[in-house]
Amino acid sequence: MTVLGTGLDTASPEYAENRAALLAKLDELAAEQAKAVGGGGEKYVERHRKRGKLLARERIELLLDPDTPFLELSPLAAWGSDYQVGASLVTGIGVIEGVECLITANDPTVRGGASNPWTLKKALRANEIAYANRLPVVSLVESGGADLPSQKEIFIPGGALFKDITRLSAAGIPTVAVVFGNSTAGGAYVPGMSDHVIMVKERAKVFLGGPPLVKMATGEESDDESLGGAEMHARTSGLADYFAVDEPDALRQARRVVARLNWRKAHADPPIAEPPKYDEDELLGIVPGDLKIPFDPREVIARLVDGSDFDEFKPLYGPSLTTGWARLHGYPVGILANAQGVLFSEESQKAAQFIQLANQRDIPLLFLHNTTGYMVGKEYEQGGIIKHGAMMINAVSNSRVPHLSVLMGASYGAGHYGMCGRAYDPRFLFAWPSAKSAVMGPQQLAGVLSIVARASAAAKGQPYDDEADAGLRAMVEQQIESESLPMFLSGRLYDDGVIDPRDTRTVLGLCLSAIHSAPVEGARGGFGIFRM
Repeated sequence: MTVLGTGLDTASPEYAENRAALLAKLDELAAEQAKAVGGGGEKYVERHRKRGKLLARERIELLLDPDTPFLELSPLAAWGSDYQVGASLVTGIGVIEGVECLITANDPTVRGGASNPWTLKKALRANEIAYANRLPVVSLVESGGADLPSQKEIFIPGGALFKDITRLSAAGIPTVAVVFGNSTAGGAYVPGMSDHVIMVKERAKVFLGGPPLVKMATGEESDDESLGGAEMHARTSGLADYFAVDEPDALRQARRVVARLNWRKAHADPPIAEPPKYDEDELLGIVPGDLKIPFDPREVIARLVDGSDFDEFKPLYGPSLTTGWARLHGYPVGILANAQGVLFSEESQKAAQFIQLANQRDIPLLFLHNTTGYMVGKEYEQGGIIKHGAMMINAVSNSRVPHLSVLMGASYGAGHYGMCGRAYDPRFLFAWPSAKSAVMGPQQLAGVLSIVARASAAAKGQPYDDEADAGLRAMVEQQIESESLPMFLSGRLYDDGVIDPRDTRTVLGLCLSAIHSAPVEGARGGFGIFRM
């Protein structure tokens, strides 16, 4: 039998402690996500409503098929910065007329939907996801353009947004723009470059330069409607393909455009899958609050995969890394999950072989992170840990099948790279609130700095100030701890969202479905030189 058993004792004090710690973190997460949903605040939300307009998420809800999920991406973008959490943009994947689409929606309650540096990063990440997974893009536009005080960080890299739209279209991936309000200056190129454009009567304003700029540049007197109104673009310029009488009508027409795309996924959806044998709620009590304490990743896998059915690969070799085959919502996956935290030479070689096998079989890979990195020490250096770790990183780097990553616990050092961290282009990467990621743990990093400083003082023949050392260590530990937390990392778009562990199976299922909109094909060779 390949159905996983469980040794999880839900009545134990350890389980209760782990669960309580994670629930507390989920409460903190909910409070921060509420800031993104709240947009610019009650005052600006109310002003927007008085204008007879829908909020960004309300527009998305009317656009989507009834009772279908919306996988919101990067909801904490800009967290910890001077800008509003959420970065004045909503992005995610949803189903429109049976078609999975990448949807973006400006939030006009935040500085009129103006784009700041984090808005740009979030929009570029959304386009990257659409391109990699061949997802039609629907943009719900209402933005005053760039946030001018931060233009130095937006203008030059911001041109990539328009390049992305044309690349999507050139690749045969449909792009649809629905304009609800302002779409000015550079923002005018979003509808200008999209395949299909819908504009709302007396609301949409699309022009390269508004009346004040035109007056300054040419001396010409003009008004919004004649310069860039929806009716003008529908009757005169031809920029608008469809003329909507109001917002619900615009969203109805957008649904009809998607329905007529004749869009087909590269792979058929699998049949309905058997759920796991164990309760997903139990995922809350598996990861210890202290990430130095190891946990068995099979307990996580048993609560994610179909029927808890898992064929483990090389179970007796390199036991600190669990590898094996399963299905998740009917889709085949190869899973790499860290068990005890540290990656040794055996684990690295095992991973490299497993990744090659997945590429031979065109099977997507799921990386479940809980690693402190590759093992250090004289014995391991002499045993070839560098070349074996490089072998694993080589395999990850040159793998062509889609990768999914979930940070459950620790994700430190080069182990983060070997397990397909953000720099290794996973199709999607999510974190649990229990996760931490940095070059190394806070205590280790502070300790290293202390040892180096002490050695430097000794080399100069100077006394060492132990009291100052203690203060430095405490300060460094606090800094690294705060910078390794998931909300900090998510705010910088180093992941696609911090998720409730109980939602992991659903989130991964939505991602796997989106991934199979594009052909899933592995590398047949093409790996770099493996140092043996």
